[in-house]
Amino acid sequence: MTSPVITHLVMGFLGTGKTTLLRHLLANKPEHERWAILVNEFGEVGIDGALLTEQGAMIKEVPGGCLCCVSGLPFQIGLNALLHKAKPDRLFIEPSGLGHPSKILSTLTAEHYQDVLQLGATFCVVDPSQWVDARYREHDTYQDQLVLADVIVANKTDLCQPEQLAALQDGIKQGLFAEQPAQQLAVVSQGQLDLDWLQATHSTERRAAKPQAHAANSPRPLIADSAPRLSRAQPWRRYSNLGQDHYSLGWRFLDEVCFDLAAVEAFCRAQQVARLKAVLPTADGWRAFNKVDDQLTVYRIAAQAEGRLELIDAAPLPAQQLQTELMQTIKKQ
Repeated sequence: MTSPVITHLVMGFLGTGKTTLLRHLLANKPEHERWAILVNEFGEVGIDGALLTEQGAMIKEVPGGCLCCVSGLPFQIGLNALLHKAKPDRLFIEPSGLGHPSKILSTLTAEHYQDVLQLGATFCVVDPSQWVDARYREHDTYQDQLVLADVIVANKTDLCQPEQLAALQDGIKQGLFAEQPAQQLAVVSQGQLDLDWLQATHSTERRAAKPQAHAANSPRPLIADSAPRLSRAQPWRRYSNLGQDHYSLGWRFLDEVCFDLAAVEAFCRAQQVARLKAVLPTADGWRAFNKVDDQLTVYRIAAQAEGRLELIDAAPLPAQQLQTELMQTIKKQ
């Protein structure tokens, strides 16, 4: 009889470093284990999958909303397809940073999956500098991501102030957290979580304080409609999304569209948004761009099937102005 697949939920608000943490775990994956990752993104174009493809696991992307807002059947179909194709020993599910996790946990623990999945420790990646900001700390989804975690991963501790980390440590012992089973705290920087944390156990006694946080959102299809296909006649396409009090604006580019590295980096640095992610081809090879607040990281990445860029913010985004500025960073032929 096949053993159940150990399954971890990796939660965390926008920009806390979930994908960085998964990249680190994958880079240190035991050679004898097969891992798979189901990645969900709020934006329509999906970028996290591209950032994880080099790390030796099978990835399935679910762009265009959050897993808790898609109807149950499409989510199960996508999950079943990944399990059938990858046949993993361990599965990671990374919901959108704006996604509420309670419905996902309900699906994973339903009778249909009792012999298929074994729910391992659930993780919530948190930036201590966000915790001290009431806009984050009092957000329903932010609170429940933390409350439903077996292990809270305090990330970016190399960038935060000692008093911010201390405030987080004190805060998760009070209020909502005091009513839950005991949680463990892992203090890391740059997402470097030790693999030993994967052995932590999952408590079935955790309860969301706001389980209906997204009840008013309309169900979304599992996969965003990306038609028509990109071609030389139509080498780019723009997408937008609105939900969970945030807006997203994204672009897909034919892989032949080449960007000027300095110009597109300047464009990224100039954006005052909650989140920016991109994978783009330049004359000096492909680059990944990752920006949270004022911190922009740029690094080399393997060639991708297409270029992608996504902006997410709590305020409406000026689509035409941003598109004009972005197009000016394309290298002239």
